[in-house]
Amino acid sequence: MPLFLVKARYSSDGIKGVIKGGGTARADAVRQAIEGLGGTMHSFEFGFGDVDAYVRIEVPDNVVAAALSLAVSSSGLASTEVVVLLTPAEVDAATQQQVGYTPPGG
Repeated sequence: MPLFLVKARYSSDGIKGVIKGGGTARADAVRQAIEGLGGTMHSFEFGFGDVDAYVRIEVPDNVVAAALSLAVSSSGLASTEVVVLLTPAEVDAATQQQVGYTPPGG
């Protein structure tokens, strides 16, 4: 299954919800949502700065990742950025692909 890094940013009301329910409860709720979509949550960490939470997940495909992102963002309490993660073996396979690409000005 594909791997993704979800970067979540909470609104002020979302932060209030985390304060009220606690970090463990938030991670558990996210885990349940991911497992309900047939995926696995590998890690959930909170951070400082522009991103409030980093969640490494494995879900069946891009459609499922998009569904999760849409559900979170539609709440109005958080927004997400979803990054596709590649394994070293996938990068090895990519380097073996022949790409017919002409760069700009080339």
